[in-house]
Amino acid sequence: MIVQLRESRRQLPVRRQTRRLVAVCLAATAFTVALGMQAMNLPPVREPFSADFNWKFLIGDPAGAEAVGFSDASWRTVNLPHDWSIEGKPDPNNPTGPGEGYFPAGVGWYRKAFTAPPSWNGKRVAIEFDGVYMDATVYLNGQKLGTHPYGYTSFYFDLTPHLKFSAANLLAVRVDNSAQPNSRWYSGSGIYRHVRLWVTEPVHVAHWGVFVTTPKVSSARATIAVRIRVANDTTGQAAVIVRTVLTGPSGGLLGQAESPANAAAGRETEVTQELSVANPALWSPRTPQLYRAITRVWKGGRLIDEVVTPFGIRSLAWSVEKGFLLNGKSIKLAGGSLHHDNGPLGAAAFDRAEERKIELLKAAGFNAVRTAHNPPSPAFLDACDRLGLLVLDEPFDVWKQAKVKNDYARFFADWWQRDIDAMVLRDRNHPSVVLWGLGNEIPEAWTKEGAPMARMLSSEVRKLDQSRPLTQAATGATFGESPDAVFAVLDIGGYNYNLSANGFEDHRRVPSRIMMSTESFPAAAFEQWQLVHANPYMVGEFIWTAMDYLGESGIGAPSYLSPEQAAKADVASQFLMKIVARNGAEGENVFAGAPSADLKVFFPNYPWHAASCGDLDLTGFRKPQSFYRDILWNGGDRVFATVHVPDPEGKKTIAIGWSVLPTMPSWTWPGQEGKAVQVDVYSGSEKVRLFLNDKLIGEKPTGRAQQFKATFTLPYVPGTLRAVGLRGDRKVAESVLTTAGEPAQLRLTADRDMVRADGQDLSFITVEALDAKGRVQPNADPPVEFQISGPGVIAAVGNGDGTSDELYQGHQRRLFHGRALVVVRTSKTPGTIQLTATAPGLTPARQSIRAQMAIPQHELQ
Repeated sequence: MIVQLRESRRQLPVRRQTRRLVAVCLAATAFTVALGMQAMNLPPVREPFSADFNWKFLIGDPAGAEAVGFSDASWRTVNLPHDWSIEGKPDPNNPTGPGEGYFPAGVGWYRKAFTAPPSWNGKRVAIEFDGVYMDATVYLNGQKLGTHPYGYTSFYFDLTPHLKFSAANLLAVRVDNSAQPNSRWYSGSGIYRHVRLWVTEPVHVAHWGVFVTTPKVSSARATIAVRIRVANDTTGQAAVIVRTVLTGPSGGLLGQAESPANAAAGRETEVTQELSVANPALWSPRTPQLYRAITRVWKGGRLIDEVVTPFGIRSLAWSVEKGFLLNGKSIKLAGGSLHHDNGPLGAAAFDRAEERKIELLKAAGFNAVRTAHNPPSPAFLDACDRLGLLVLDEPFDVWKQAKVKNDYARFFADWWQRDIDAMVLRDRNHPSVVLWGLGNEIPEAWTKEGAPMARMLSSEVRKLDQSRPLTQAATGATFGESPDAVFAVLDIGGYNYNLSANGFEDHRRVPSRIMMSTESFPAAAFEQWQLVHANPYMVGEFIWTAMDYLGESGIGAPSYLSPEQAAKADVASQFLMKIVARNGAEGENVFAGAPSADLKVFFPNYPWHAASCGDLDLTGFRKPQSFYRDILWNGGDRVFATVHVPDPEGKKTIAIGWSVLPTMPSWTWPGQEGKAVQVDVYSGSEKVRLFLNDKLIGEKPTGRAQQFKATFTLPYVPGTLRAVGLRGDRKVAESVLTTAGEPAQLRLTADRDMVRADGQDLSFITVEALDAKGRVQPNADPPVEFQISGPGVIAAVGNGDGTSDELYQGHQRRLFHGRALVVVRTSKTPGTIQLTATAPGLTPARQSIRAQMAIPQHELQ
């Protein structure tokens, strides 16, 4: 029960007016409670209309496709999110090249017909796109509304002037991804994120017009500051009342604030409010508690708008002495850089795919992620808020100086401010977002132009949000006049691959500089975490990379070379270390002395179309390096045994740059009987003992001095390999590998067998080959056929092989290391979906998925 005590109103016709909630008491009258509950149960006045379904689509660029009378009868129907590049096959002749995985691009058109009901007349109607890659031009009824070049920022257009009421309307979008190459990683093509339509009164809360911060936070009380921009699209001043109702994680009413305002004609008027919460539930990765600010605008006693803003109560602080503090407690960022694609789904940002990505990262021990090198989808950040993952939100890969021919540098001068604004205004209410980035490995940082540009960007970010620190990722030299001037603009300096080489000297030179590793090589896991663990001014790391991704073809792949080639690879590796650790971008080509043939070990290119450097593979399965990193970051009495893949005959396996020596958690190595194999045991315990067929092979310590791992060499004998973790002589953990027999059967395992029949929900189904005893056969690689029945479709198939020439959209996939993935998408019809998998000589497998009736949503029809 709550009583609201407010200041007396001052009837001043001012543009900005603040009403402060003075006190919240535990005792209240029944009348006050009734008023509060009535306020909570008001009917919604603003709801989005989903515009994701029933678009007509064509790859090509026919003249006049924006016109109402143009015939699209031969075009196919697609639902969003949609990425047409992933529908094609990588081809070395595609102009996207190795950076974008050799996938097709080009120009595509989308057209959607809909009817605007008479009730919309006199209102404002806007269309919002979460992301279109790229260079989108939007038309309504043949009239051009505008363009949006950048493929990763959200944007919207006002439809009102060209809308026809009680008649057919035609929305058309031209997507031009033909200027290639324009990215250093896979981008996808098309309307790959959600689209929605908003209908509001002429006086309404502006787009992205609510900003909630928590300037004062303690375990006893938190202050909630709310800034609201009210837009008045009429020709006269409007007197309004702005009320914000606060609800807690359980949905209970916590208080409200009220402010009168005179909204000026044709302008936006800002209102500020302040509320207080006793004994707040603080947001953190361990306790991702969410509150809601429900902002309502009243005019003439009538409710005319409502915006619901989820937020978290948490405090951020950072210093050289104490590092990064979340809610007053020290926390190290155990993070990974992450590109935006969803593996077999391509760039399509389905809510469930984004959510699953966060679930997988959390399960692998991550507490943070860096959105390399662009703003993510809103669905991704929503999942980070709900599940508890800290985010470094980054705007772009380049400023004015390009890295590839047609990248964002083409648009920077005209669009940087609009794209920065779109990122910050859209994302600043997310409690998961704790850092803003300004860019990645920006060449201008080593020139006199760098510092003024950094100040320009940082000033814009801080104008919109001063509650978060700013960073920028820098490779090469982090010292000298120009880099030092850029770093001075930042709150935290980002180091890409160069923290160990430069960090200590930079700390001596500039003791006030806070640092973190924004990218690091996978093989440097222990070294990097030791730096972060031991030095408070180093606040965390973002490894490259959290999950494997499409594009940057094969940069994480090991190489199998002759002894002579291996020696040359070592020379090339030294060149790589030089450029990333010590050299700037001042025109020196540090690769100039290395023959181009030697550099192929870093960039193997086609048939590779994926990077292969993630802790998790393309389908989300954890690689051995993920288990090692989890032990480094989070400790615990855990062990994980993995076996080095034997070298091919006459070859040497080389892992440099972004690769690691390949290992597999397998004791099934036919043809290796009697030959020496190397076993790594990762361990958070004091020591490990290794047994083969119950015979002790040896015992080794696995503390920090041993980098939390032990290596054993032994002849391969089929049977059971068992690694036992010990504290003293007490067994605390165990990892067991058993030789599997010949593949005999398939198994399907769904991550969820209950889904929503909303046309967009997904079930991710693992396909495995088992022997007769039900053990996974890691060497099985048969082609598997899939059949589906019921109200669902196969959205994607895939495996962890970044060189496969199979399509990601289809009904067949070969197993890789004994497994693959099938993604099933629901329709809007409830019922049972049945997936069947068959392979030559193996017993088939079936998986049932129940699609339940979904909560109806408004759709643009």
